[in-house]
Amino acid sequence: MIDLGLSKLAIIGVVALIVIGPEKLPKVARMAGTLYGRAQRYLHDVKSEVSREIELEELRNLQKNVQEQAQNIKADVENSIQKNVSEVEGAFNFDEASHDATHDTAGDHTSTYHAVATEDQARKAKEFRRKRLVRTSAVPLWYKQRNGARLHVVSGAARVARFRPRNGKPPASFY
Repeated sequence: MIDLGLSKLAIIGVVALIVIGPEKLPKVARMAGTLYGRAQRYLHDVKSEVSREIELEELRNLQKNVQEQAQNIKADVENSIQKNVSEVEGAFNFDEASHDATHDTAGDHTSTYHAVATEDQARKAKEFRRKRLVRTSAVPLWYKQRNGARLHVVSGAARVARFRPRNGKPPASFY
């Protein structure tokens, strides 16, 4: 910036004292200091914004390079997969007659398997729906009474006393 030495600052101070006067000099000095601080902050903000833009441009270039490399790798993988698939198809290419003969006997087993699998799947789905209905719905009181479900909790001692056989006469005295 500007090369200001001690002697130059002293000369500027003496000229300012003569021109401005001793009463207004402190106020002008504070104003000059705040303006100088604002200028420094503005320059710092501009520098940081420029460096941020440069970094952002570098990141965009890096992203573009990575995407291009990813596209190249994807194309290479697709080409190698196509090549391997064509090799495998060529290796397992056999005549249709022997292929049909072997699959006719296997077809019966697969259809039976599919029928059993679908029945099993339907049974599981029905069971799941029933369990879900039981979990999510409240059982009505009339159903609980009809089927003998407990309506409230009874202790073990109360159940024993309830179902203890009674002879009709009071229990004998201990003495």
